[in-house]
Amino acid sequence: MKLLLDENLSDRIAAKIADLFPGSSHVKSEGLIHADDAHIWEFARLNSFTLVSKDADFHQRSLLFGQPPRLVFLRTGNGPTGFVVELLRRNSILISEFHQDADAAILILPPAHSSAPG
Repeated sequence: MKLLLDENLSDRIAAKIADLFPGSSHVKSEGLIHADDAHIWEFARLNSFTLVSKDADFHQRSLLFGQPPRLVFLRTGNGPTGFVVELLRRNSILISEFHQDADAAILILPPAHSSAPG
């Protein structure tokens, strides 16, 4: 499973999670910086990415349109890149299980150690 990190996340994260999520990328690396949400959503769908974002607009889009693409929604607020890396690494099994659930569209990862599928 490969993740597409939204522009509200550091582009350095992709390299730091590549061992767990090979093929992951950032919108900047895909030429999508400042692209509108619909374009990013479609790119993720067409290229089999799971989108990772803190943007509530993607959460709403996922509720409206479902998957694909799937969305990992981070409810972390602003914080250091290392915190996001640790959150994704700590929840890698949960993210993989989410990806394997044919009906799941949104996984919400709160900042706490517990995680709840959405």
